[in-house]
Amino acid sequence: MKTLVIYYSYTGHSKKLAEEFTAKENNHIVEIKTVKRPGVLKAYTAGCFAARGCKPWPIQPLDKNMADYDRLVLFAPVWAGFPPPFVHALLEQLPKGKTVVLKMVSASGKSNCKERLEAAIKAKGSTSENLEDIKA
Repeated sequence: MKTLVIYYSYTGHSKKLAEEFTAKENNHIVEIKTVKRPGVLKAYTAGCFAARGCKPWPIQPLDKNMADYDRLVLFAPVWAGFPPPFVHALLEQLPKGKTVVLKMVSASGKSNCKERLEAAIKAKGSTSENLEDIKA
């Protein structure tokens, strides 16, 4: 099964975990790059409201094509209990028929987003497996 590890990291925790996972599994890896990186105040105020509302913020095209892979492993931070708006933008681009493994990274090791993420993935014609909350 061909696997692509995708990550978004604001502080570097998700990036580190994604790179460690990739090294063990020998997979390809790609970063979700923002069109404009928000400052800390915007990220933790407007960004948290957007995350809770599942509102996407613009991202650059990925360096790899998700359609070329069977399985996608997504590492992302948790903002106000949910993935950041850039992850919502990625999910809007999710191709049909993929298996998506979710790894949510936070200081508490808890998120509130399993049902919403699973529904977003299912709406794109893909399946989710093993949402894992990881303590950074």
